[in-house]
Amino acid sequence: MDKNTKDLVDKGIMLPLMEEFYTIQGEGAHTGTAAYFIRVGGCDVGCHWCDVKESWNAELHPPTLADTIVDNVKKYAETVVITGGEPLMWSMDYITDLLQKNNIRTHIETSGAYSFSGKWNWFCLSPKKTKMPLAECYPEADELKMIIHNTSDFAFAEQEAAKVGAKCQLYLQPEWSKKEKMTALIVDYVMKNPKWKISLQTHKYLNIP
Repeated sequence: MDKNTKDLVDKGIMLPLMEEFYTIQGEGAHTGTAAYFIRVGGCDVGCHWCDVKESWNAELHPPTLADTIVDNVKKYAETVVITGGEPLMWSMDYITDLLQKNNIRTHIETSGAYSFSGKWNWFCLSPKKTKMPLAECYPEADELKMIIHNTSDFAFAEQEAAKVGAKCQLYLQPEWSKKEKMTALIVDYVMKNPKWKISLQTHKYLNIP
C-alpha cells in the first residue's frame, strides 16, 4: 500500500472492502428488514467460531473509496449495516457522515474493541471474551447481542448487560455450530429471564447472504 492510499485509509476516506451486498438482515432487532451490507476487512478479535475468518486479514481486501461504496448503496437501500471483520478498526466518521447526508440510516455490528467513531442510527454491540469492548462503547449500544457457544456464556452475557444503558435491547444468539443444543438452553433462559430476547441467524435458514 503506497503512502497516499495509507493516508486515505487512516482517515476513513478509503476502507478495506471485503464485500458489499443487498439482502435481508438476519439477526437481532432488525431481523427481516432489507439492508445493504458493507463488510470491512480486518479483525484481531479472534473468535474461533467466526464464520467469516477470510475477513481477518485487511491486506487481502482492496482499499476502496467510501464515496464509491456510498454510490453503490444509493442504488439499493435506505439502511446500511457496516460489519466485518471489526469495522471500528477504521475511522467510520467519513463514510457515516456521507451516508447520513444521503438520508441513509447507518447501523453497525461491532465487538466494541476499538475506539468509537461514526454517526449511527443503530449501534449493535457484540462483546467477545478474547478482546473486550472499550468502556466508551457500552453507553452507545442500542442492542447488545451475546453469542452463546457454551453454558458459561450466559454469565458473560449478564456481566455485559450490566454495563449498557437502559435503552439497550438485549439478545442471546446461539452460535451456529451448536444451534440445536444452545437454542434449547436459550429458550429456557429467556423464559426465566424475560429482559432478554432471542436472536437467530435467520439468513442461514433462508439461505441468503
